[in-house]
Amino acid sequence: MADLAGRPMIEHVYRRASAAALVHTVVVATDDPRIAAAVEGFGGVAVMTRPSHPSGTDRLAEIAAALSCRLIVNVQGDEPLIEPEAIDAAVAPLLADPALEMCTLSRPFADAGEFASPHVVKVVTDSRGYALYFSRAAIPHPQTGPPCPGAARAHVGLYAYRRDVLLRLAALPPSPLEEIEALEQLRALAHGIRIRVVDTRYPSIGVDTPDDLDRVRHLLTAASRT
Repeated sequence: MADLAGRPMIEHVYRRASAAALVHTVVVATDDPRIAAAVEGFGGVAVMTRPSHPSGTDRLAEIAAALSCRLIVNVQGDEPLIEPEAIDAAVAPLLADPALEMCTLSRPFADAGEFASPHVVKVVTDSRGYALYFSRAAIPHPQTGPPCPGAARAHVGLYAYRRDVLLRLAALPPSPLEEIEALEQLRALAHGIRIRVVDTRYPSIGVDTPDDLDRVRHLLTAASRT
């Protein structure tokens, strides 16, 4: 609901998601009537969900259960700078390979501070681009010498799933790793659901802190002047 260039943050996210070529319908799933009212106020679609969901994945699954689509994309409401092309990049592999269950995105670190920050999630992958682990810590941690950011990427909190995989994932109990790190994607890895990580050059800033909000406001203001 934070104001960004005269619009609530959720409106920026909604409009960017709507601009993705491979997205047919955008729905905001929320348990807060203030968010639903804001979305409806700018002409968007919002659906109220139960307030008891422990994660966004579980909230999304409540909506997905009533849909007939094949694929579901989970765009976090705190990603006002997400590029439509980045959303398409997460969806495209699922359309091309029916064996894939779930995709997400990664990007390079903007600086050493991001690699050290617990607010920026890190992901490491295998040789085929499947996630090995996600962490708020600086991974991998070398036995000797300084941290090694070149072996990890910054995770972009966007997920694309097959509908049946999302429903199966939401029915599974939270894993200990998920609860320790407060990262819902670790539930998928813990239960053997493989996540394909698509590298993207598109930067995005998840608004997790007041400093993040200030950075986004600055970038949007600068963009409006060009």
